[in-house]
Amino acid sequence: MHRPRNVHAEHDPEFGPGGMFSPDDGLVLDNNEGLNAKVLVLNRAFAAMRIVSARRAFCLLSRSIAEVIHVEKDDAGGDRYMNYDLASWMEVSALQCEFEHEQHDWVRTVRFELAVPRIIRLLGYDRLPEQGVKLNRRNLFARDRNRCQYCNRIFPTSELSLDHVIPRSRGGQDTWENLVCACIRCNARKGGRTPDEAHMKLWRKPERPKRNPLIALRLGNEKYQSWRAFLDNAYWSVELG
Repeated sequence: MHRPRNVHAEHDPEFGPGGMFSPDDGLVLDNNEGLNAKVLVLNRAFAAMRIVSARRAFCLLSRSIAEVIHVEKDDAGGDRYMNYDLASWMEVSALQCEFEHEQHDWVRTVRFELAVPRIIRLLGYDRLPEQGVKLNRRNLFARDRNRCQYCNRIFPTSELSLDHVIPRSRGGQDTWENLVCACIRCNARKGGRTPDEAHMKLWRKPERPKRNPLIALRLGNEKYQSWRAFLDNAYWSVELG
């Protein structure tokens, strides 16, 4: 494994809004689409922690709090994991820009283009993510893939709502097993009734997802396949940053 040069972790990172890191620290980046690309964050023990934007990832790298983990193919076709500090990743990016430009997202610095790493690893952070996936609208829409669970049609988020299978007026709870994605028309048709009373069938039984549904959707994109090697269902509850 390639060892990073002069990398030291001084602090545990803050991930929340208004945290201790500024995207302008140590690395000047123009505003461009590449900064919104997603990066998987591992803790020091290589457990998946969180998904952050490329902007946040470069902030961590510029403070030497994280290193890049890059998955390459060896001569036998297996995976080989290389680690780089920011300086050495800049050198690698120069080659990737010439030979693998279409395989990466890019950000423009003042002087050159820089490849967005798919994975970074925190160098001084051992905390494991809490188990369980948060119950919220975004994750519910992702679990049902924006598909109305009554008419089985896909809608934009703006045309969807959440329906309580057992209405709240009947004691229905806000749970994974009782909330489904429904289009406005089907939700209005069902009203305060159960599906049986409204003569409507659920397309699929609602269940608690085993892993973050937003991440499951992203794994369908070929460019994020390198994340799979680090997914441990026992801990997989990472959130998008």
